[in-house]
Amino acid sequence: MEMIRTIEITSLMIISYVFGGVPTGYLVGKLKGIDIRNYGSGNPGTANVYRTLGKWAGITTFAVDFLKGFLPTMLAMGFYLRAGHWWIPVTAGAIAIAGHIWTPFLNFKGGKGVATSAGVFAAIMPIPILGALTVFVITVAITKHISLGSIAASIVLPVLSFALKSYFPLSIMALIVCALIFYTHIPNIKRIISGKELSYKHKKTEDAEKN
Repeated sequence: MEMIRTIEITSLMIISYVFGGVPTGYLVGKLKGIDIRNYGSGNPGTANVYRTLGKWAGITTFAVDFLKGFLPTMLAMGFYLRAGHWWIPVTAGAIAIAGHIWTPFLNFKGGKGVATSAGVFAAIMPIPILGALTVFVITVAITKHISLGSIAASIVLPVLSFALKSYFPLSIMALIVCALIFYTHIPNIKRIISGKELSYKHKKTEDAEKN
């Protein structure tokens, strides 16, 4: 029985990584006849897809990336949370996020983990993530920068998690993901400081223009 459970958990983690690693923005770009990595910021994430290919391409990318985190985490919760194994859905979600950021399909250079992280926390902490998403929308509406919205939401998530006394390991995970979002957004932070960050309304079409 223990061997079967070990195989099940290992398979779940592999599925989480591979599913999380599906390069949505890259595939959406290919459907439009371009390699998204050669446009705008060069990142195959929602913001760059939105700027380069338009609203619906961006929404599609966000939705699929969100599900890449949500579905593996919910699957793990359904099978293991009732048995008291909280670490299994947490680990599955973390691995899905890692798969998105370090996708094996694009030489381990993927997106910045925001949408997939939102999907993971929508499964395990729906109330804090709702607050974080609200802050994201407000920040983007005011600043016109998706990167700033992502950073602000990543800060609010662990704050709300601790304030609402969520299960402690989940709050720690939110704090770790906050640090990870900051790490993946270092280039954006540098561009914001220098005044060179692109707004979500800014559209670039020149080949290989990497800001």
